[in-house]
Amino acid sequence: MWQADVGNAIKWGEDTEIAEVKERQPALLQQLLKIWEQSVRATHHFLSSREIEQIKEYVPGALNLVPRLVIAREESGAPVGFMGVDGGRLEMLFLVPDKRGNGLGRLLVEYGMKHCGVKSVTVNEQNPEAKGFYEHMGFCVYKRTDCDEQGAPYPLLYMEISQR
Repeated sequence: MWQADVGNAIKWGEDTEIAEVKERQPALLQQLLKIWEQSVRATHHFLSSREIEQIKEYVPGALNLVPRLVIAREESGAPVGFMGVDGGRLEMLFLVPDKRGNGLGRLLVEYGMKHCGVKSVTVNEQNPEAKGFYEHMGFCVYKRTDCDEQGAPYPLLYMEISQR
């Protein structure tokens, strides 16, 4: 079980709560790592299985280091999605595959904008669903790179909230 910052907790549907995590217990981080892997395998088709396994080694550290970690959990306590925020940048957003497309991702991003000051995000160009999702949320591309931040040949799109 994990302890949430109940002051900013919100309900979604009948049995899901979204809240910022106060303590990052090893059991929770293992659950989030599983969500990360399921989500990446469902959405990052440009990565090989070997590449996913290599990246996976760094995820627990990223989960520990990201300043703000927000989790969506079911009434049972099981997490079904999470996001990490550093400053105004959304660093990570992952959902269990069967929760995609039903509004939970939108609610997490809206929570991040309201409670964490999210104003920008970076997405892989080869993940057009993510790009479309963030565009629908009001983000627009302001910069593109040919490689990711580790130098791998995966172009990144840097997006920020549009000032419409």
